[in-house]
Amino acid sequence: MKGFVDLDRVSLRYGGEDDGTLALHEATLKVALGEFVAVVGPSGCGKSTLMKVVTGLWPPTAGSIAVSGREVTGPLSIVGMAFQNPTLLPWRTTLANIMLPLEIVRPHCTRLRRERASYEAKVRDLLALVGLKGFEDHFPWQLSGGMQQRASLCRALIHDPSLLMLDEPFASLDMFTREELWMALQDLWLARQPTVILVTHDLREAAFLADRVLVMSARPGRIVAERTVDLPRPRALEVTYEPYSVALVHELREHISASRTQTACKG
Repeated sequence: MKGFVDLDRVSLRYGGEDDGTLALHEATLKVALGEFVAVVGPSGCGKSTLMKVVTGLWPPTAGSIAVSGREVTGPLSIVGMAFQNPTLLPWRTTLANIMLPLEIVRPHCTRLRRERASYEAKVRDLLALVGLKGFEDHFPWQLSGGMQQRASLCRALIHDPSLLMLDEPFASLDMFTREELWMALQDLWLARQPTVILVTHDLREAAFLADRVLVMSARPGRIVAERTVDLPRPRALEVTYEPYSVALVHELREHISASRTQTACKG
């Protein structure tokens, strides 16, 4: 059965065929429409490379990739992305930063001039949803790191992407701010229901946010385990300390540890 995101034995090698680095090796995965999936694994296992091939930013060396039933042959316009660093433009206000994708992505760019008021209202609604109401006219330097990341999430969602790709979006934040943003992201996902692929090193984060967690092997990366998260939504932070979540985090850690050991033995 096809998924909304469908990778079939995808490999990617950086550099030359003989002396290049094999980052992915026959990685296969399916993500259903509207599903929230987290991808975890050891450092350098190819999690970020996986994001690049899914979004069409880097062509695979082998295998096939399809999103929404179409082969990926270049960058996708139906994708919203957020990264570890918010990358807000310093000369733009919060509102103007979030509006940026609307100036680029079709069909919004052709409608923006005549429908600006409705688009700005949409931005304000998103900002209110993540607790940034009243900060529309602030510049990035006037916002905390957590506030900038909230704005970055809004920017990734403003053009109503079908697929949201998140690459360690909370890794640089303190734990308290990170947990606040977990709640904000959960609220955004529940309200919009995009398909989400979250790349993270934080196993507790993965267990709290995702419907399903995929574990990648050490490089060259491939999916070696998956685990469904059987917790109702919306989820409160307290659930991360309950026995089910604690056991899940330990299980994921064991999968990652086993992957490292197997790679070391092969070496």
